[in-house]
Amino acid sequence: MSVRFAGYAAVFDVADRGGDVVRSGAFGAVRAGVPLLWQHRGCPVGVIERVAEDARGLRVIGRVEEPHLAGLVASGAVAGLSFGYRVRAAKSGRVRELTALELVEISLVAQPMQWLAVVHAVVPDPPVSSS
Repeated sequence: MSVRFAGYAAVFDVADRGGDVVRSGAFGAVRAGVPLLWQHRGCPVGVIERVAEDARGLRVIGRVEEPHLAGLVASGAVAGLSFGYRVRAAKSGRVRELTALELVEISLVAQPMQWLAVVHAVVPDPPVSSS
């Protein structure tokens, strides 16, 4: 079983539980081949098909290929998204404003750092025909 999903790995201008705020434009042009991980660890559990900034945040479309995790995403038991990054530029203050980032990976997570970073649509992949 595999599932396709869409969601936001980050939403702009919303503080996360660590006190960081991602600003629009922080990701810039995202390179192809960003891996999809589970909880920021291990081997990829699927593929990121599209990732780019839009007016709201870092929008992601991907496919979970690990069967157990795909089932959890399909059932809604796992819906958090997160991203691994390197800071290129930030402003310190009441919150840390992340203004330039290098995206390293996207992860499905049990508890996202940013409460709006979630999967908002899931579509099961059709079964493969053996004809």
